Amino acid sequence: MTPEAASRDAEAICTLAPIVPVLVVDRVDQAAPLARALVAGGLPALEVTLRTEAALDVIAAMAEVEGGVVGAGTLLTPDDVKRAKDAGARFGVSPGATDTLLAACEAADLPLLPGASSATEAMRLLERGYRVQKFFPAEAAGGAPFLKSLAAPLPQIRFCPTGGISPENATSYLALPNVICAGGSWVAPKAMVEAEDWDGIEALARAAAALPR
Repeated sequence: MTPEAASRDAEAICTLAPIVPVLVVDRVDQAAPLARALVAGGLPALEVTLRTEAALDVIAAMAEVEGGVVGAGTLLTPDDVKRAKDAGARFGVSPGATDTLLAACEAADLPLLPGASSATEAMRLLERGYRVQKFFPAEAAGGAPFLKSLAAPLPQIRFCPTGGISPENATSYLALPNVICAGGSWVAPKAMVEAEDWDGIEALARAAAALPR
């Protein structure tokens, strides 16, 4: 897969909904009902971070949920890429980008949202062919004002800001011309997942899916 093709596929996934849930899931038995609640609420693209021992099994379980498009977050190494793809991930997300990681995703035909937090990083990814990128950590790296300042000199790039996004500030990001969607964890709070409050999570997803962009 070329970087250009990866970006086209990533763009298609990012346009499915204004918010991509960023999920940290500890229990495999909660994976499918969580995915079903989010998809029912209008958020089909799901990022499962590789931060728990269960993450790969969670991806495999969510990959079976009708209407969902599950991806793997926190990809750091070629081994992460292989294991995520084998588990059923249809896209990947990384906090930053290295040539080794980019090459691994391209070889595995795994569309990637590579992370960037500066103009130089964004330009290097653009030079390689990545026109859709993750802006991380969004709030700590300058927030919506920083992204707005990149729109004029780098109009070719569209971003998915992640990190510190909340219902209170999501609209300020989504209103920017160079933002395609945003990543957020608030649609699946840990307490609600542990309580298996799938109706409540579906309601949060529905509200997030209705955000203007």
